[in-house]
Amino acid sequence: MSLIKLTIKGISYSQTQSGAYALVLSEMDGTRTLPIIIGAFEAQSIAIALEKEIRPPRPLTHDLFKSFADRFYINVKQVIIHKLVDGVFFSSLICERDGIEEIIDTRTSDAIALAVRFQAPIFTYENILDKAGIYLKIDEDLSDEESLSEEEFELTFEEESGEEAAEFTQLSISQLHDQLNDAVANEDYELAAKIRDEISKRS
Repeated sequence: MSLIKLTIKGISYSQTQSGAYALVLSEMDGTRTLPIIIGAFEAQSIAIALEKEIRPPRPLTHDLFKSFADRFYINVKQVIIHKLVDGVFFSSLICERDGIEEIIDTRTSDAIALAVRFQAPIFTYENILDKAGIYLKIDEDLSDEESLSEEEFELTFEEESGEEAAEFTQLSISQLHDQLNDAVANEDYELAAKIRDEISKRS
């Protein structure tokens, strides 16, 4: 069975499970998306790996795995989402060291967090997309349950309150950058993501 390459479309707050997030993958050469429910820590880890501006002062668990693998010359070549059972996705890391390939079972959320760090491609099978894929509506607004409406990566950990949004609008770009640095230093990545979004709006 041929593999279908996927790309990360975005992450949004899950409308069905409290405290969870929907990781949305989309096929490279098609219109189907694959939403996968993941935990807050994994969502944060994937978001940070995708970000260019936000860098944690200390390595997260997935960063540690990447450093460990680099030190011992282990490369993650690709991630394959190979099975779906009762709504749970099963994935494998295809790793290589000294020309020897190994397959390691992993949770899909961890697999994606590592794929981003290793710049490894993500694949799945046609039967999984047939079961769990959602067709992307071109030139139409997508519902929250289906996918994100923006092509660029967007992360919303929680809805901003009116007071918080108003507070950001009162700050200058320089002050926003200072607050962004403070949030990263304090490892408050939820706040950092919100400040980053405000900076992006003004760019």
